[in-house]
Amino acid sequence: MASSNSNLLSLPRPRPQFRRLSSMTATERDVREGGPVVVVPERLMLQRSQSHHGGFAASMENARSELNAMNLEEEALSSTESSTPGTPGSPITPSDIPTADSFAFAFDIDGVLIRGGKPIPEAIEAMKMLNGENEYGMKVPYIFLTNGGGKTEAERCIDLSRQLDIEVSPAQFICGHTPMREMVEKYNTVLVVGGEGEKCRQVAEGYGFRDVITPGDIIKDNADTTPFRKLTPDEIKHSRRRNFAEVKIEAIFVFADSREWAGDIQIILDLAMSKGGFIGTLSETFDEGPPIYFSHNDIVWSAAHDNVRLGMGALRKMIEMLFRDLTKGKELETIAFGKPQIGTFEFATRLLQQWRKDEHRCNAPPETVYFVGDTPESDIRGTNQFNERSKNDWYSILVRTGVFQEGTTPAYKPRVTVDTVLDAVKHGMKREFAKKMRGGAGAMPFNSIALRNFSLNGEGGVGTKTPIMERSEGNTPEVGTPDERVKPFDS
Repeated sequence: MASSNSNLLSLPRPRPQFRRLSSMTATERDVREGGPVVVVPERLMLQRSQSHHGGFAASMENARSELNAMNLEEEALSSTESSTPGTPGSPITPSDIPTADSFAFAFDIDGVLIRGGKPIPEAIEAMKMLNGENEYGMKVPYIFLTNGGGKTEAERCIDLSRQLDIEVSPAQFICGHTPMREMVEKYNTVLVVGGEGEKCRQVAEGYGFRDVITPGDIIKDNADTTPFRKLTPDEIKHSRRRNFAEVKIEAIFVFADSREWAGDIQIILDLAMSKGGFIGTLSETFDEGPPIYFSHNDIVWSAAHDNVRLGMGALRKMIEMLFRDLTKGKELETIAFGKPQIGTFEFATRLLQQWRKDEHRCNAPPETVYFVGDTPESDIRGTNQFNERSKNDWYSILVRTGVFQEGTTPAYKPRVTVDTVLDAVKHGMKREFAKKMRGGAGAMPFNSIALRNFSLNGEGGVGTKTPIMERSEGNTPEVGTPDERVKPFDS
């Protein structure tokens, strides 16, 4: 981890160029056509002619090409030049705004930034603050790490750009099913479950899976498979007819929340109890079925309803319980991706490192990553557990706008609890500046606005009027001390 006396801000450097698309006119196909890309709100596209600078935002495909081979400590010593060319474009934010070098943010989406498809009002202000509209006069790198799925990263990118009125690149996104793309070479024929219509099949094929089957395909071949689920005319049109007596399904991937629980559970259980993944067969030992992967394990999630709604984790539990009952005690082992799994946070670390390098010209890992979530069992648990093994500090922040309800005790305790994501951003930025000021700010390139508006006691600086409860443990240093490397908390 970088020294606590390193510069907080990284002065901007010339950046390669990239392709920019309007959030109002861009399609998923446009985003995925290749090359580095960023989706920009329509109002900002109108300002393109006012700038002659170049910029760069790596697409997910570009970022992924370096993820697995990346060594974070070696990257800190590497050249600042990007290895990937871009296509012409122009940045919206002024090029002379410095970027925070020593810290970054990672956000869950549902319940933190978005609820019921609509932006949480404070989320829009939080994004503005991270993009340079703050009293410190700097931008802060950030990525999105959500268990949600059912859409491509490109489509989520377009949605979020419209909802939050910000620039977004696919290279900033990790959906629950994003790491599943690493299994393309392992399986040929796979069943993909969940989501709306054919979207999950499209996601899987976009990842490179060669032969993708949906529950609709199976029902179209034999309507008796699910006696209480009948395909709609649109499903009949798009489902692909196959002779499943000859099709071996090698793995099952639940990419997104099921829209038809009864039918999907029936088909998954049929395959789990099958002989080698052939639908319609029945194993005598009940241990010959294909492996089953879930993109996450959240039992509940925050939607538009006042109370939380059942999620994929509930589906997983139901399938495991029913398998045990149907097989007279056999246990079904399934695998979950997403938060709180450590592998997802490792993937996020590499993605964040690539994004900071390509977009912000920061080649050193951040000292601190502030992860903001609303679900203690996945967001906070995963952040705390990953912090125990990471070389930098992953700092968990819990907000009250989603799954977590005030008056309850979270199963996994965050480092700090705040009301909204805006409070979380203010807290992280104030904490970072307090650390640097107390550690010796004389050598740091603060601009005059930042120095004039910042004070150690919080007066006149970025702060919050709502109470913030910060965890302290044992002899952990107070916020802002020079040796601020908060030790991992027990989870």
